[in-house]
Amino acid sequence: MLDVQNLMVFFENALALNDFSMEIREGQVVGVIGSNSAGKTTLMNTLSGLIIDMRIKEKRRGGERITVYGKVFFKGEDITDTRPSERVKKGIVLCRERHPIFPESDVQQNLQMAGYLRKRSEIQETISYVFELFPALVPLKSRKAGFMSGGEQQMLAVGMALVARPQLLLLDEPLLGLSPMMQHLLVDAIKGLKARSGITVVISEQFARPVLPMIDFGYIIENGMLTLTGTGSELMDNPEVKAAYFGI
Repeated sequence: MLDVQNLMVFFENALALNDFSMEIREGQVVGVIGSNSAGKTTLMNTLSGLIIDMRIKEKRRGGERITVYGKVFFKGEDITDTRPSERVKKGIVLCRERHPIFPESDVQQNLQMAGYLRKRSEIQETISYVFELFPALVPLKSRKAGFMSGGEQQMLAVGMALVARPQLLLLDEPLLGLSPMMQHLLVDAIKGLKARSGITVVISEQFARPVLPMIDFGYIIENGMLTLTGTGSELMDNPEVKAAYFGI
């Protein structure tokens, strides 16, 4: 479904991704695990196309130069130079870290705005699905998003991404800053996505313990470089992964 070949990303002279390649098959849940500043967000921005807009904005204001090498293919089509808005239309949707919601609008309005590319009937159908997936949001339909907890905002952010009807859903550090209970709820919801909708999911995280048991395949990334790959169970049993992420 998605094929990433020899991806390299520079911010000025700093190398954020170094010769990174990955392959994602349809229907999989794929994990990208790495510590803080390992290159996970840069990878997600590149897959979603946001890196293209970042390059344009930095060039306009005379800021740091962003250079990208390598290729990204989606369903056999080269999308390396495809803008993020066009990637969304193709079915690639990114849920960014830090709860990208509209704080002055309520939950229902946030979800409706996220479906601006879809038909009204599709929007209502998916919003109903989001409330089934995240029942904690049901009593909060009329609450302004800015007054919700971090975990509730994260559920809303994932719900907004789903309303865009993705074929490939990119989740960038969705567990960041959440309580263990909220992490558990979100992990269960991601498992439900695969079971009920068959959406392909790529999740980047530094918290390996809750992520590895639910993924089909994983990539360990450090300092922008791919260091290990394997199924979730293989990585769980790997002594290097246990030492680095579980303190064992």
